[in-house]
Amino acid sequence: MPFDLGWLLWALPVAFALGWVASRLDLRQWRLEGRRVPRAYFRGLNHLLNEQQDQAIDAFIEAVRHDPDAAELYFALGGLFRRRGDYERAVRVHEHLLARADLSPAQRERAQHGLAHDFLKAGLLDRAEAAFQALLGTRYDADAKLALLHIYERGRDWVRAADMAETLEGSEHGSFRLRRAHHICEQAAALQQQDRHAEALALLERLVQRTPESARAWVALAELRQRLGQPVGAWEALLALTQHVPTHVPLVAHPLAQTAAASGRQDEARRVLQQWAAHHGPSLDVTQALAMLEPEAAAARQHYLEHLRQTPSLVAANLWLAGVPLGHEQAEPLVRRALQQACEPLKRYRCAACGFEARQYFWHCPGCQGWDTYPPQRVEEL
Repeated sequence: MPFDLGWLLWALPVAFALGWVASRLDLRQWRLEGRRVPRAYFRGLNHLLNEQQDQAIDAFIEAVRHDPDAAELYFALGGLFRRRGDYERAVRVHEHLLARADLSPAQRERAQHGLAHDFLKAGLLDRAEAAFQALLGTRYDADAKLALLHIYERGRDWVRAADMAETLEGSEHGSFRLRRAHHICEQAAALQQQDRHAEALALLERLVQRTPESARAWVALAELRQRLGQPVGAWEALLALTQHVPTHVPLVAHPLAQTAAASGRQDEARRVLQQWAAHHGPSLDVTQALAMLEPEAAAARQHYLEHLRQTPSLVAANLWLAGVPLGHEQAEPLVRRALQQACEPLKRYRCAACGFEARQYFWHCPGCQGWDTYPPQRVEEL
């Protein structure tokens, strides 16, 4: 039977027409989907700009439903969940991203970085540590090392914290020498609690040789030597502090006077403190230490009077009045108690970063967890 070319003439126009109709339908559907996704996406951005995180999350979830392959939307959702404190959902989002096979290496590192911060914010330090360890050697290397340092400090793993601080030394984030010195001092304190005083002493002696600008290292060394019955060694450590870290002399003025009295070096201590005051100005702690070194009460009170001549101070005035009878038997205890109560807040130390106040001096602020954020002056002197 011969082939009829007439069917071919009819079939070609029909096939072309059907193809054209199908393409128009697909194009229309693509346009509809494309309109719905950007609208949801931009609606989410608008909510973000207005700080409406819950509404932004709902908008991004709607956008993800229409375009489940959009990695950027997942990254946005993960960040929003973490900022809102919904760490479990943030973890699921980033784990879902890591499970995808179509992610580029850069996107996979970004998802790993987000997951690590999810664990850190949630307080899952072990999982956060493992996640940040996986980022070492990537473009997030510096951030991962800083996070690991924070994790080791929170976990009081001072050995690894010191190693990480040494690794970070000289990086773009600045110097970590003093921070590492704090870690070593914490190690020495732990050794002392275990009655391993000789090891702690050797550790601190090496530290002051390597980091002489660490005030805490000299203070810890002086305290340990004093505890071990070495007043001369304690005096030498405090004297070294006055030379290497003169800004922290007010912090050790009292121990300096006490150690000088125990080792018969009152005159030398008086000379050191007077020279410091002449160069740096009046200090409540230095004034009190100078008064402690005077054998007579009248001479001690003279130091407070000299302090008041240089700067007004309610604390110094109260100390000067302590040796003066007020001449009114009934009113005197009331006046002294009122003055003492008014002076107490002025004797505190205040964190320069967060404003946390405390009676004692902290090397590591319990409020903001910052290192060396407390100036070595009382509130009244700030």
